[in-house]
Amino acid sequence: MNIIEDLNWRYATKRYTNKPLSEEQVNTILETIRLSATSLGLQPFEIYDIRSTELRTQLREAAYNQPQLTEASHVLVFAVWTEVTEAMVDEYLQFVASTRNRELAQLDGFRKSILSYLGNKETEDIIKWASNQAYIALGKAMAAAAQLRIDSTPMEGFNNQTVDELLGLKEKNLHAAVMLTLGYRDTENDPLAVAKKVRKPIHQIHRII
Repeated sequence: MNIIEDLNWRYATKRYTNKPLSEEQVNTILETIRLSATSLGLQPFEIYDIRSTELRTQLREAAYNQPQLTEASHVLVFAVWTEVTEAMVDEYLQFVASTRNRELAQLDGFRKSILSYLGNKETEDIIKWASNQAYIALGKAMAAAAQLRIDSTPMEGFNNQTVDELLGLKEKNLHAAVMLTLGYRDTENDPLAVAKKVRKPIHQIHRII
């Protein structure tokens, strides 16, 4: 299989069977998220893997009763940072220095660049910036799932504030940006499982200048 075949195979699954994923499969997808590129390398998000049946039922209510939240094998919530403090930057740079066996002082210029870029941003701007990074990782996760022949659904259609409250994110300076469900399509109950993929032809979106 190649990436084009994988992406032609995948679609935004609307109905799932109850067949569970293995921990190995989930860990592979989580690893693709961990290895995703992010601005400044800061990885400004956390992944909440919702295993609680009660919580998933509540998430379904917050997502306007979309059945994927209770039918899929796994539900991942991408919770993004709402602030970037000097302490957070210093912790990150200490990690960089120890990982690459460098002196912390060698990263002073990098520290100034990070703080110059993010230090004066308002909460809404930080959330937008962090969400952009989460979406890059989300795309990697969906591509990895398709390669494993695991179905996925990216979900923005939910009440973010309600999800923040359900997961206690606000007090952790986090905000629910997007969710991803993972599992196996229910071909009997999901009409989109056999529907032809609808995408514009390349000449309508590709411009050479």
